[in-house]
Amino acid sequence: MGKNNRSKFLLFLIISFVLILAACNGDDKAKDGDDKGAEDGDKKKDGMYSIEDFSNVKTNEGEAIDGGTITFGLVSDTVFEGTLNWNFYSGAPDAEILNWFDEGLLTWDENYVYTNDGAATYEISEDERTFTFKIGDNVNWHDGEPVTAEDWQFAHEVIGNKDYDGPRYNSDFTNIEGMEEYNSGKADTISGIEVVDEKTLKITYIESTPSLLTGSIWSYPLAKHIFGDMAVADISSSPEVRQNPIGFGPFKVDSIVPGESVTLTKNEDYWRGAPKLDGVTIKVIGSSTVVQELETGGVDLISDFPVDQFPDNAEMSNVEYLGTIDRAYTYIGFKLGTWDAEKNVVAPNPDAKMGDVELRQAMWHAVDNTAVGERFYNGLRWNATTLIPPSHPEFHDDKNEGRAYDPEAAMKLLDDAGYVDTDDDGFREDPEGKPLEINFISMTGGDTAEPLAQYYVQSWEKVGLKVNLEMLEFNTFYDRVGNGGEDDPEVDVYQAAWGVGIDVDPSGLYGAEALYNFARWENEDNERLLKEGRSPEAFDLTYRQDVYKEWQQLMVDEVPVFPTLYRALLSPVNNRVLNYAIGDGTGIYLSDLAVSEEKAITAE
Repeated sequence: MGKNNRSKFLLFLIISFVLILAACNGDDKAKDGDDKGAEDGDKKKDGMYSIEDFSNVKTNEGEAIDGGTITFGLVSDTVFEGTLNWNFYSGAPDAEILNWFDEGLLTWDENYVYTNDGAATYEISEDERTFTFKIGDNVNWHDGEPVTAEDWQFAHEVIGNKDYDGPRYNSDFTNIEGMEEYNSGKADTISGIEVVDEKTLKITYIESTPSLLTGSIWSYPLAKHIFGDMAVADISSSPEVRQNPIGFGPFKVDSIVPGESVTLTKNEDYWRGAPKLDGVTIKVIGSSTVVQELETGGVDLISDFPVDQFPDNAEMSNVEYLGTIDRAYTYIGFKLGTWDAEKNVVAPNPDAKMGDVELRQAMWHAVDNTAVGERFYNGLRWNATTLIPPSHPEFHDDKNEGRAYDPEAAMKLLDDAGYVDTDDDGFREDPEGKPLEINFISMTGGDTAEPLAQYYVQSWEKVGLKVNLEMLEFNTFYDRVGNGGEDDPEVDVYQAAWGVGIDVDPSGLYGAEALYNFARWENEDNERLLKEGRSPEAFDLTYRQDVYKEWQQLMVDEVPVFPTLYRALLSPVNNRVLNYAIGDGTGIYLSDLAVSEEKAITAE
């Protein structure tokens, strides 16, 4: 598509989107309300779908052949970064690749609780602070060396090192006895970690917390025989991470075309048993070519199907669509400070442009995410209300409505806070009478990315805020919001997405010591509630639910960020693929994958 034609197409999408939203906010609003009790069939006639319409386990068709290979499409409109080690990666594309050749030593069930079915088992002391882990004797790195307790200890030592340049060091690690002393240089070892023998590791935590059973144990070892002699600051950029990564998963890396593709072969020595497939090719495909790649058999599986493309391709004949509620949400974030790399904490700026809570509240009230979800994503993304998504139903507060779409409330908040228009240009000034321009960045990717960002800009302009939009590719975007610890001072507001992990504890995203706290926000009540959610008292489910209910309301009140959409994760799978599932606790693993035919089936 030529530049001029693309510009016209983009303008058409933006205009169409605005008209659709206007219609949704007008006469159709009552009509939509009347349709809420309709049957699923009626909703589909109206173009609406629900995640409840999908299974997360593939239906097997045919008998498995011996061996065979598949192609996995990594859906991305930019190259993957290539930090291919769990201890250092930060972006979702790299994690998608890592899943194929490396894994954690612990697995979890459908309730996100660690089991004893993984590469390592565990026992807990009576005071529930000391965990003893036993790595299986048949768990080996791809080069044949055993995965050892020292490797697991070494991962903790690297992440706790003052020269560590990744994003993992947070409250999960500072809860280990002796970790803070080690990090500060006051101790040469981590007193709470003990290597008992080659395959046995003990870790003692300062506080017993329910999170220890649901995600806050770091279970990814680091091969000491490869990285042990490297300076910690050099590991993440080393060839052993970027070009020749190693793991102990079902497949092993054969070759990499940086940013574009990875070829993997079966790991005959995999601890669960040799994979049924001979190999896997991972290749980057753009969101605009996903459908073509699926229809022609160019890919068998993909990382993430653009749900806005589902209605037009729901009847694709050569795939089966799997679906589950994603452990993720999209959100709008406000820059309220910077990252203090020396102290590894956020450094709030009391004079930040977005520092007024009324301004942030107003910007949430100004956008209609129900209309966005229904009209742009056909119900497969829907209005998000709190920062704990419904993928964690025990803790998601479905009675908390967040901040409803209400432009009049937005304008009143701004008026009362002193954001007024004194020169009648249609844009408000700050309370000191200075021109207010808000710099907003969002990510490219697919036909909807820019129109959606433009919709937010136009919504804010309707309540009198002047917002400048800049669209950035994935890696540049995260560099500028502070993924490496350097925050771009020109960024005021950003649109991004979070995968929340298996543990409901949000400390890794919103704690004062979390690098991923890109808002750089700190709040006394926030720190109190995050601590209470991880306390021994939180083993009482009702207590922990009450804590996170209060925390969700705090974030609705303070709005350092606000959620925009919850997400359905759709995964179309070629009909020849057998033994595949998405979601948690299915008991189906990548080593089980098989195919019924040599070549991918094409669409009729």
